[in-house]
Amino acid sequence: MRSINYHIAITLDGYICHEDGGIDGFLMEGEHADDFIKSLDSYDSVLMGRKTYEFGFQFGLKAGQPAYPNLKHYVFSKSLDFNQSEAVKLVKSNTIEYVKDLKNSEGGDIWLCGGSKLAGSLFENNLIEKLTLKVNPVIFGSGKKLFSSSKKSENFNLLSSIKYDNGVLLNKYEAEKTHNK
Repeated sequence: MRSINYHIAITLDGYICHEDGGIDGFLMEGEHADDFIKSLDSYDSVLMGRKTYEFGFQFGLKAGQPAYPNLKHYVFSKSLDFNQSEAVKLVKSNTIEYVKDLKNSEGGDIWLCGGSKLAGSLFENNLIEKLTLKVNPVIFGSGKKLFSSSKKSENFNLLSSIKYDNGVLLNKYEAEKTHNK
């Protein structure tokens, strides 16, 4: 079975972006950023909510285009509408069942890119086995949490941690239920 890794930047106070979806304040350059780009080779698919996918529009991404050329994209949205392709699939309903089927299909690990609403839903349904958190040395004070509106409790085991010179920590975790299998 394929595993889902929620691989995302986060602040010290647990936010993945500002309330408006902006990411000002996150460190975008340095060894941690280079390592992130290299890490994308470990995935063959990416999951995104609507707002995460639309975030790329400000950088020239067009609806229906892949944000990451070497990955199969699954965009989850009830309101978006665009021509799908082999590279980008739009999923408008039955998110949980769709992701369960995807996890049971052939392929490599799946990157959950964001956002917090999709992550919260997948987490509530026990579909996230791994967390890779790029902890930035910044506090936003408010914004969108790692898992929006989730009340679920889960233990994770720290697998590794890297401290970069700029203060970013890269922490890799695995759900305890997965680790103890």
